Amino acid sequence: MNTITVIGASLAGLHAALALRAEGYDGRLVIVGEEHHRPYDRPPLSKEFLTGAVTAERLSLADAEEIADLDADWLLGTRAEGLDPPARTVTLTDGRRLSTDGVVLATGAVPRTLPGEPLEGVHTLRTLDDAAALREELSRGQVRVVVIGAGFIGAEVASSCATLGHNVTVVEAAAQPLLPQLGAQIAEFCAALHTDHGVALLTGTGVRALHPDGDRPTQAAGGRRRVGWVELADGRFLPADVVVVGIGVRPATGWLEGSGLPLDDGVVCDAGGVTPVPGVVAVGDVARSAGHRAEHWTSAMEAPAVAVRNLLAGTTVETYTALPYFWSDQYGVRLQLAGSRGPGDTVRVVEGSPEDRSFLAVYEREGATTAVFAANRPRPFMRARRELARAGMVAA
Repeated sequence: MNTITVIGASLAGLHAALALRAEGYDGRLVIVGEEHHRPYDRPPLSKEFLTGAVTAERLSLADAEEIADLDADWLLGTRAEGLDPPARTVTLTDGRRLSTDGVVLATGAVPRTLPGEPLEGVHTLRTLDDAAALREELSRGQVRVVVIGAGFIGAEVASSCATLGHNVTVVEAAAQPLLPQLGAQIAEFCAALHTDHGVALLTGTGVRALHPDGDRPTQAAGGRRRVGWVELADGRFLPADVVVVGIGVRPATGWLEGSGLPLDDGVVCDAGGVTPVPGVVAVGDVARSAGHRAEHWTSAMEAPAVAVRNLLAGTTVETYTALPYFWSDQYGVRLQLAGSRGPGDTVRVVEGSPEDRSFLAVYEREGATTAVFAANRPRPFMRARRELARAGMVAA
């Protein structure tokens, strides 16, 4: 292949580019990124960056020497809007058409939003610019923050806002935070983390609408009114100066409509990231690999090496079979989960105590361990994670 184009300049895209060079690819390498920033680490955006503990410069995923060693053409501040595999071209929003022999799709995902009038003070958190805008608002004095969604991003933002001294309310449609991911017993523990730190947690109700503050006659820049109220599905109204919407993401695949690639909650590919279209692989949040789509940092870092190896080979010569893993930092507690918990699995605490906010638990099904969870027990967790990986007991 004379030219390979990586579409997406975040974690998965960067590691795809690094893997290509590590595999000995010495052809032209093009990296297209919608943001103007070089690749940066996203997990701190909802935590250390939001609280001001780290700067944007410290988020960089590669130093100047590593960037130079890639010898890539960086096309930042533009995005792909079309892929024509038979013609081997990628069309960009700025009108350029790139000729390419191979494509790595790493466009990630975009946050879901609420319908209605765009209002100032309403934020999602996915990019560095998102986080910077939210941090600026939080720096103007104590405000009333309503976080919609108690998933990982929502919980981390709520934790950061509480740390900064703001009045925080979390609204979650499910009966408990992280219920689908962790099950009722561990979800109850996560709910207690919020209330332990003075955060109001409203569960079992969704959001009907966001309303502007009618008491403020001034409008924000661009003519947008400012948010003032959150209307819940049960009829209650919450006052809000700042609203953070954390209701999940959707894979960034709209630009691939008509490309011939199968799209179904992501780019459909096999366990090696290989799509049915020759010369095209998918990695990171946008990839629906072997029926599953992972949205976690670890797989976005590790899976690209497998995918580009297959891209260079022209077929699937390797699959990515690592144990699913994620972590989250909330209210000073490190939460970690490895494995694949099923809805019928039972959970058993094997070390420590949820009441002490430090414990190790295992999920089990028919006598076999399917996943392990820890709160502030990093070393025991790593040991249990290695044991689970060795046993190969990862539920489908």
